[in-house]
Amino acid sequence: MTYCVGMQVERGLVFMSDTRTNSGVDNISVFRKMHQWSVPGERVITLLTAGNLGTTQSVVSLLDERTKVPEERAPSILEVPTMFQVAELVGALVRTTIARHLESGQEAEAKFNATLILGGQIAGMPPRLFLIYPEGNFIEASADTPFMQIGETKYGRPILLRAYDPAMSFEDAMKLLLVSFDSTIKANLSVGAPLDFSIYETDSLEPQPILRIDGSDEYFSSLSMGWGDALRVAFQSLPDFDFDEYR
Repeated sequence: MTYCVGMQVERGLVFMSDTRTNSGVDNISVFRKMHQWSVPGERVITLLTAGNLGTTQSVVSLLDERTKVPEERAPSILEVPTMFQVAELVGALVRTTIARHLESGQEAEAKFNATLILGGQIAGMPPRLFLIYPEGNFIEASADTPFMQIGETKYGRPILLRAYDPAMSFEDAMKLLLVSFDSTIKANLSVGAPLDFSIYETDSLEPQPILRIDGSDEYFSSLSMGWGDALRVAFQSLPDFDFDEYR
């Protein structure tokens, strides 16, 4: 399992993903789940992946191959004219990759499923954010749904719903995502640090590095402790339950 989030704010896009993959409690590995392609000054595209590692690595490898020699491996995500068409291209690759694995003799389609978050901007158009399903179809983020989650979403979602503000700074967006990831990590052993993150500022059309926060990071540790303390204080400040009122 994994946990990844792509978020829209007024300043641009924020992405975060964990790096843990596991096949049982005694076989845990670290794999990057955030990938980026760009043509500086023209487009920046970020992809987050969750699900079967073989499927997601195949999709990412195919996208990479097409960008290296696009005239021989068209269509390429560095060539199509809109982010919508990028989402269509990635969705089609997910669908055909899963189908190819099934044709190889395996039986359970769910074993090869993968869900992805795609975000970015192409010059002359606004930034866009999509959630791509294993079937290849997708939905787009909007003012009503400004962030997308994949993987182990249920533990961190309430925090995002309560504290998200479209006008928040990149710094506040990072703080919010780290609290969401901290809550998920504490509730589910299949999600874990290091955490990868990247930001994209609207109309910059310049790629930003994918940065990493490990589990011993001082700020992340202090944030985790501070959030736990704040929750305890908030809990104690709530009105006391009175059994007599229900008798």
